[in-house]
Amino acid sequence: MKAKEYLHQAYRLDKRIQSNIEEMERLRELSTSVSSPSWGERIQTQRHTDALFVRYLERIEELQIKINDEVDHLVALKAEIRDVINKVTDIDERMVLRYRYVHNFTWEQIGDELNADKSTIRRWHGNALNHVIVPENPITIQKLNSNEHF
Repeated sequence: MKAKEYLHQAYRLDKRIQSNIEEMERLRELSTSVSSPSWGERIQTQRHTDALFVRYLERIEELQIKINDEVDHLVALKAEIRDVINKVTDIDERMVLRYRYVHNFTWEQIGDELNADKSTIRRWHGNALNHVIVPENPITIQKLNSNEHF
């Protein structure tokens, strides 16, 4: 795994967590809404005896478990990434990596924080990636994917 791919995992996992939280919020809204009964003729092979909101609540519970697992994984991943970044000797390069991969700053935000222009930030970033040593057995998102509940 290359340095940039390794460091970028936390961003992708954070976005996945946010997406799951948004889905859970939509399900919560649906679970509190009242649906009207259907008076038309319906033919089903199986009849669901649970109310619709119960199915929403079950899905919310499953999502909450998944989100908790992902948050635990993100915390461990970010701790490992911080350790890797802290081994970069040049302070400017280290700060660019920290702002980019731990705090998810944009290039402009990093430039503002470090009082440097965008091209300087990108140069420091490129140099820093050459100094990153990815652990032999890194924490990865793929390990989390293999442990998914559903």
